[in-house]
Amino acid sequence: MENIDRRTFVKKSTVATAGVMMSTPLIHNSMANSSAGDTVNIAVIGIRSRGKDHYRALAKVPNVNIVAICDIDQQLLPEAVSEIEKLTGSKPATETEYRKILENKDIDAVSIATPNHWHALMAIWACQAGKDVYVEKPVSHTVEEGRKIVEAARKYNRVVQTGTQSRSQTATIDAMDFMNKDGLGKIFMARGLCLKPRGSIGHVKNSNIPDGVNWDAFLGPAPYRPFNENRFHYKWHWFWDTGNGDFGNQGIHQADIARWAMGKHTHPVRIQGTGNYFIWDSDQETPNMQQLQFEYEDGSILQFEVRGLGTNTEAGIRVGNLIFGSKGWMSLGNEDDGLSKVHYSDIKIKPDGFSSYKEEDGPEFNNDDPATANSVVNHFTNFIDCVRSRKWQNLNADILEGHLSTSLCHLGNIASRLQRTLHFNPNAERFVNDPEADTYLTKMYRAPYLLPDKV
Repeated sequence: MENIDRRTFVKKSTVATAGVMMSTPLIHNSMANSSAGDTVNIAVIGIRSRGKDHYRALAKVPNVNIVAICDIDQQLLPEAVSEIEKLTGSKPATETEYRKILENKDIDAVSIATPNHWHALMAIWACQAGKDVYVEKPVSHTVEEGRKIVEAARKYNRVVQTGTQSRSQTATIDAMDFMNKDGLGKIFMARGLCLKPRGSIGHVKNSNIPDGVNWDAFLGPAPYRPFNENRFHYKWHWFWDTGNGDFGNQGIHQADIARWAMGKHTHPVRIQGTGNYFIWDSDQETPNMQQLQFEYEDGSILQFEVRGLGTNTEAGIRVGNLIFGSKGWMSLGNEDDGLSKVHYSDIKIKPDGFSSYKEEDGPEFNNDDPATANSVVNHFTNFIDCVRSRKWQNLNADILEGHLSTSLCHLGNIASRLQRTLHFNPNAERFVNDPEADTYLTKMYRAPYLLPDKV
């Protein structure tokens, strides 16, 4: 009855954090009239894993001051403070409560690297508090959340960048330029690949909350559960309460590239998908194998496959994309997929870059050795430039792009869970005559961590 109960999900009339109501936004447009040389004060939220990449990249962007870091795990703060001080020469303040970051009017922007189920609420609250936002992928935990972030960004004139850094990667930009110049002709299909073997997380018993961890704040809008190591650091990806499986973890990057290559700025109208959790016996809820197909109104197709077990490659790719056009096809590889730490003696992993092929003539153009510029630094630089200029239209990955690509992950997961073909109305962002499927477009929220009806 879990899915049926969702139809009576909590009505969300007020934005709130633990102990602090935010029904009245704290607007502070500190960068509204800034010049290109002004320093941007930023806070990094979530510092254990991806958050480290955030502050390391920001440390390389000129005129950026990392003034604060925030995490629910106090044990992580000293090491991060020490590293940031070494990188920048300045010691950031530390917080364990996100609301205090929002209340600080000296902070211009936040970068959010928390678990997925927190992304939307933090992004919306930051917009309401007058902060610009860099939010990690996937930008939301549900389709409804993604739309709310877009609404908040526009209403409060905020610069909101999606953490899909491939949009700022030299090789990927070159590939898109090649296709835009008719290098592949008319694109009719794109295929995203997340062939990333994952081991079993096993079965873990509940245990005491570690010292220095605010477990209630970690769970936030998710249902309260006793502390469990399998639901904590990184492994939260594999539970529906907090994550979106590997499609929403790694696959969002490839789904975004596929949609970008196809030039689609809307949702698909038909989704087919199967998926399940195979081989391992563990606590994991999300599938480790998925085959998905998204059809757009003009009939073009976006395919996606997740293989979380041992597997072959496709065109030498484990994590990447295959793009098909009337003049040929293209492969886009991504070496930054974690597989460099694993030895595959019989497989040559395709590096970052792309190659295109004519049907009969073989390679037409290749870029297997792209510029080594750091795409994460490029992405943050683009974000900071737009914070200064106030021109969100110049973002490489504006929040609307993030919402459309993230929604592919949500729609694909819904199709996998229901195991049937779904029809979707892109304008209404609802399924067609399918109340059961609609229940997955939102979720129940645990008070006081509520999504607002209106931003």
